[in-house]
Amino acid sequence: MQSSGQIKNNLINARYYQLQANNKQLKMAKLPEKTKQIAQVHAQLINTVVMACHNKAILPQLEVVLQSSEQNGWVGLVARIRKILGGSRNSKLLVGLDEEDAGIILAILVGLQDATQLPKMEDTADSEFAAPGLANMIDAAAKGDVKALSVLGDMAEQMVSAPGDIRYLGAMIGPMINGERELKTLTKNMDEKGIKLVEGLLEELAKLNPQ
Repeated sequence: MQSSGQIKNNLINARYYQLQANNKQLKMAKLPEKTKQIAQVHAQLINTVVMACHNKAILPQLEVVLQSSEQNGWVGLVARIRKILGGSRNSKLLVGLDEEDAGIILAILVGLQDATQLPKMEDTADSEFAAPGLANMIDAAAKGDVKALSVLGDMAEQMVSAPGDIRYLGAMIGPMINGERELKTLTKNMDEKGIKLVEGLLEELAKLNPQ
């Protein structure tokens, strides 16, 4: 249950965004310092959601993380993110969230209005961000989970038509479900960033299936 202080802070944040969103002639004011601190911790998620709002090709990669987050108890946050991906920009999305979740949603909403306020990402964060969720889904599919197989099938279909390494990641999902674990085979034509993601996937899969 939220404390009175958290509820007050969320209402202030909601009012702040609403005032800014309603006056498009004004340059967006800076995010509150506490929200900026929360946003920096979740920089990868926030930036990826904003990018996915502008480029639907990123959605399959984001979907892996959202499903993993739901499984880890971030149900309310993921529900709001899905609404944002669906086009909602209403400040009421902040209502009912705790301070951390509200900070993430506020940072996404503001970032969509003013990209200069998006938190900076570490270049090395991508593989740490995506690998655990995708590895769990691949492992579940390999063990016969029908839902995981269906989701991964849809994802792979979308990914193979996307540009860059996402295309190659889509192509490797099937072989990984079938047990392929050879790094060179899985990372053919990938750049360093893609290779890091696959290395992370293999590490996570090894943790899920210790010898």
